This record gives sequence, structure tokens and C-alpha cells, in this order.
Amino acid sequence: MELDQMWQSALGEIQAQLSRANFATWLKNSRLVDKKDGTFYISVPNGFAKQWVEEKYHKNLLGILRNMDGSVKKIEYVISNANSEAALVKKAPPVPTTNLLAQERMDLDYQTDPETGLNPRYRLSSYIVGPSNELAFAAAEAIINDVGRKYNPFFIYGGVGLGKTHLIQAIGNEVLIKYGKKLRPRYIPSEQFARDVVWGIRNKRMEDVKKKYRDVDMLIIDDIQFIGGKDKMEEEFFHTFNSLYELNKQIVISSDKPPHSLPILQERLRSRFEGGFVADVAYPEFEVRVAIIKSKLLEANRQLSDDVVNVIARRLKKNIRELEGVLKRILFTQEQKQMEITAAMAEDIITKATQSVTKRVDDDVILKAVADFFNISVADLISHSRRKEVVEPRQITMYLLRDISELSYPHIGEKMGRDHTTAIHSFEKINNEVNRNSTLSQKILMIKELIYTR
Repeated sequence: MELDQMWQSALGEIQAQLSRANFATWLKNSRLVDKKDGTFYISVPNGFAKQWVEEKYHKNLLGILRNMDGSVKKIEYVISNANSEAALVKKAPPVPTTNLLAQERMDLDYQTDPETGLNPRYRLSSYIVGPSNELAFAAAEAIINDVGRKYNPFFIYGGVGLGKTHLIQAIGNEVLIKYGKKLRPRYIPSEQFARDVVWGIRNKRMEDVKKKYRDVDMLIIDDIQFIGGKDKMEEEFFHTFNSLYELNKQIVISSDKPPHSLPILQERLRSRFEGGFVADVAYPEFEVRVAIIKSKLLEANRQLSDDVVNVIARRLKKNIRELEGVLKRILFTQEQKQMEITAAMAEDIITKATQSVTKRVDDDVILKAVADFFNISVADLISHSRRKEVVEPRQITMYLLRDISELSYPHIGEKMGRDHTTAIHSFEKINNEVNRNSTLSQKILMIKELIYTR
């Protein structure tokens, strides 16, 4: 059997065992390049893919290949440089060094393209996929293969530091590579969109602003929540949206909340968002966090023991940016002291990096944050309404008053216009469900972010 034919058959078998996103991330671009003396050589795109496939899928692949060819004794994985991706070569960084400060400078070498607004460091190949984001990843892949026709608009939402910007910019970069100058993507943060609209109004040059945002094949707008409640911004974006949509131009949007929870957003604009494909990016699972850490270590050409990697992944659960910041601090300590970092040292560094002065959180801040998140009023929270859309936020409020402020049950009951037994029931109900229900857990973590940022 020819090597390519054998490998396609093998991929067909293992694809049935994996999620679509995991297959696309780790094995889609692999090839069976050679066989010699019972050793089969499989090429993968980069070092991290090599490490991941060896750890996660080696036994499966070995078994599949042995069923096809009894002469298979072992598999060797090699890194292929066949895909040069010429469109991004001129912006590629230098070879990673062992110096952490050099690594920081290397990150700065990725220059944002002034024409597209895209940063070439963001690629699908470097986006770590797991259950928390595989739906969004699969949708991104489908969009790249059928721009403007598949999942339009694409609306992705999730908390701070979960990789939304990475994924939506990766869509634009993959489109550039796949289609070249045939398709023109443009990435823009919503704050920039707002500044451009203000500039256009003040200088009577709104036609220039309209041309900038409508003369594209793909508009990628980040953090759309920031235009909520700004009437002129919403109005202009509504018309921009319609203009692009009617021409089958792709629209990609990110937000910290789903469309129905965006504050003071015009109903007609909210319905446009909900009419497309809406996907969430949740807090990454432990295995995904481990994979992210190992990927960053590989980029920096550095090493940490598995025990240390596991400590970092276990302690930093909800924010990838925070995780990366702590990892840099640990690597800096390792470099300065010229010694191996132990798990105990990592624990100490993480504690010092993440500790903050605990301040008493005002009760009303908690109530306001919950109300804002669910797009209801504080009056609804403390009312006696039994409507479904009010009951869960009310129970979450009582849970947070106990969890964050450590208030007594009678105090919580008085604050919410209930007796203390209702406060006990609400706390215990949410507390029992939060570790079993990932959707509820994500809601609470996002509300806590709102509380602490205030």
C-alpha cells in the first residue's frame, strides 16, 4: 500500500475516535513520509504537535498502522518544514533563545499589519483546543473554508483572557494565507470603531469611515460590548453590519457576554447577532491549561518539570493571560537563580504573584454586578417575583454574598427581603451545583470578574 494511501486510511480511523477540533489541531496536517526497517516516520508541523501526538495518540496510531501492515515495529515523529506559509514569512520572529528577556523582545517582533489590523502571531495551529472551546474552533474552521456563507455572522463570547482575540484574529490570518489578495479581512477593536465614528462626525468625513469598514470581505470586531449604549456607535455599526451581510461578506464578533445579555443594545442589532452562529469559550480544563503551558515553554525553548507544570495549571484556572504572566515570572526566577524550579518554589511564586490585599466588597456592588450580568434590575433581584429569569440570579446573588463577603445568613436574608432559611437554601443549592455544572460555574466566575473590576 502506498504511504499516502495508508496514512489517509489511518487518519480516517483515528478521526472517528477524536473530536473534530482535536483532529484538526493535531493530526490533519500530518503525513506518513517514510518507512524503513519496521520504523514508520510521521511528519507533523511543529515541535509542540510532535510532543502532543506522542503523548496522547501514539498508542492509537501504532495499533492502527500495525493492523494495516504487520511489519510496523515503531513510529518516529519528525517535524516537517514543507509548509513555508510565505504570506507570513517576512513577519516571522527570530529563532527562540534561552534568554527570557530576548523572548519578550521576540514577542514584540510580530508587527500588526496596518492594512488588516491583524497580528500574524495568532494562528489556528497555535490555538490549544479542548472541550471548553472546540465548538468555536470548529466553527472558525468552517468559516475559513466557506467565507461569508457558513456561520455568518459568527459571534463568540466568554470571559477575560480565554483566547477569544486569538481565535478571531486567527480566522483573519488563515484567510490571508488561504486566499491571498482575493479576500480582504480587517480586524478592529470596538474602541477603535468608536473613535473612528467620533472622528468622522467631528470632521464631517463619515463617508471615509464607512468606506474603511464596508470595503472589506471580512470584518472582525473585538469586544463589541463597548459600543453598547452609545446610540451613534450602535446606529453606524447596524448599517455597516447590514451592508456587509447583504453582500455575503463575513462578520466575526467577540464579546464578554452572549447577545441577549449585552447591556442597552438595540433589539434590532441584538437580533442580528443571534441570527448567526453563537459559540462560547469557557474556562479551560486542566489538560488544556497543561497544553498551553507546554506550548509556551516550547516557544521559549525552556523546560520545567511536569510537577511544576501541573502546579501552575492547577493554581491558575480561569485566565490564560494570568497563567502566561505567572509562567514568565517562574522562568525569570529560574534564569536569575540559575537553578531548577521545584513544585514548592512554584507554589510560592504563584502565591506572591496572585495575592492581593483583601478588601471588603460592598453588598450593593455584588447585587449590581449580578443584575448587570443577567440584564435585569436590582429591584427584580430583591422582588418576590418567581419568574425563571429572576430566580437563578437571585440565588446566585445570595451565594455570592456568602462566598465573597462571608455575610451571615440572617444578614443575607434581610438584604434580599427573605428569611435566613431561604438564604441557606440558595447558598447550598448553588454551592452543590457549581462544581457539576460548567455553565453555572462560568457564569459565577464571569460575575466575580465584574465585581472585582469594580
